[in-house]
Amino acid sequence: MRVNRIQAEENRQNVINVASRLFRSRGFDGIGLKDLMEAAGLTQGAFYKQFESKEDLAAQASARALESATLRWSTAIAANPEDPLGAVMGFYLRTGHRDEKMDGCPIVALGSDVARQSSEVKASFEGGIKAHIEILSRLIAETSDEESRSKAMAILSTMVGALTLSRVVNDPDLAQAFLETASRQIRDTVAA
Repeated sequence: MRVNRIQAEENRQNVINVASRLFRSRGFDGIGLKDLMEAAGLTQGAFYKQFESKEDLAAQASARALESATLRWSTAIAANPEDPLGAVMGFYLRTGHRDEKMDGCPIVALGSDVARQSSEVKASFEGGIKAHIEILSRLIAETSDEESRSKAMAILSTMVGALTLSRVVNDPDLAQAFLETASRQIRDTVAA
């Protein structure tokens, strides 16, 4: 059965969305095309009509995951405009976010995998990381753009590191301590 252009584009977007979530949950190499397409409700044969390669899909799914993360930050900020940095930290450095394998931070979920991917996939991540740094820079609004950017990079590094470490330990108290310590350190960084 042939599908029209509109349906084909809807199918393509669905595959990108599904891949975005499954890659965060299983890693780029943790799911094959057959299972990925099945999860999207399509056949494996439909894949090559929509994407050049799995690497092409990985780049597009990565960009989508990072766009989703940025949107979640924006939503948190809009909900608490009096303390936008606190809103981002409150969203990001929480147990619920740590436990979100399919919808959580793609930098945490896929960071080490991305290091072994193509420049196209790395570029998707780099764009998302730069967007996160830009948001954080605006939130801390120091007098110097260079100082704000430097602090924003330290804040993002601290948040990503804390969330990563909290995911890899078995001890729930230690996991929580990573998140809480990061929050305190970020406040100290901004105040300095």
